[in-house]
Amino acid sequence: MPGILWLASYPKSGNTWMRAFLANLISDPAEPLPLKQIGDLCPGEPAEMWFKPFTDKPVAELEPKEIAPLRTRAQERVVALNKNIVPMKTHSYLGEDFGHPIISMKATFGAVYIIRDPRDVAISAADHFGKTLEETIAYMDDPQGTCAPMAGLIVHERQSSWSNHVESWTKWNHPGIFVVRYEDLLADPLDQFGRVARHFGIASDSARIRKAMEFSAFDQLQRLEDSEGFAERSIHSERFFRSGRSGGWREKLTPEQVARIEQDHAAQMKRFGYL
Repeated sequence: MPGILWLASYPKSGNTWMRAFLANLISDPAEPLPLKQIGDLCPGEPAEMWFKPFTDKPVAELEPKEIAPLRTRAQERVVALNKNIVPMKTHSYLGEDFGHPIISMKATFGAVYIIRDPRDVAISAADHFGKTLEETIAYMDDPQGTCAPMAGLIVHERQSSWSNHVESWTKWNHPGIFVVRYEDLLADPLDQFGRVARHFGIASDSARIRKAMEFSAFDQLQRLEDSEGFAERSIHSERFFRSGRSGGWREKLTPEQVARIEQDHAAQMKRFGYL
């Protein structure tokens, strides 16, 4: 049965790394896929193109409250047009926007949820969005947190707070939702990517999984970005694929900033072994 395989995460948590792996796994190319093809094979849910069939106006002219009821319709149309599973990126939380569900369960095949230590997320997100660490830490605790639209590219995404985002996707005891920690991907990518591939029946051949993992290795993605650029790189950042490491917060955050994040998100951080 076709449907959307959601690649869900709070921003700057490893979503694009997972997309790169799945794109290389599904297409099984002879050499690493260009970054643009990764975006084509594993597109983003907020892309304006999905909403165009449902409005007579340019999508960029629609208010967020006009976009909200179109999301599930757009997702269901994507499924109707495809015979296969469609991996799709989202940074939205699993909830409602202006009283409308953000994710269509009817269109959903399953979900991979990638979670990352919020102390490291704060550093990466501040760089990506061109905000101070203080502004980013405050945003991560905002239940109404929403990523603004970019005219001609994407519509807004309701993200809520980091804790709400994590809880909304991971509170379900359901085999269709597979949770992966970014730190575990770093520690043993072959094992973790292989678990995802086998869990959803995408591939079971160890050689094919290993090749896809190597083609999507972080240093490989950095080389691709250096040679061809990457459309998703923020205007505020020198590069999209920054360091690809964990624990950088220990050198970058002040004790007060660490305490704020740990206080704001203690419950979910404890659930996933970050405290």
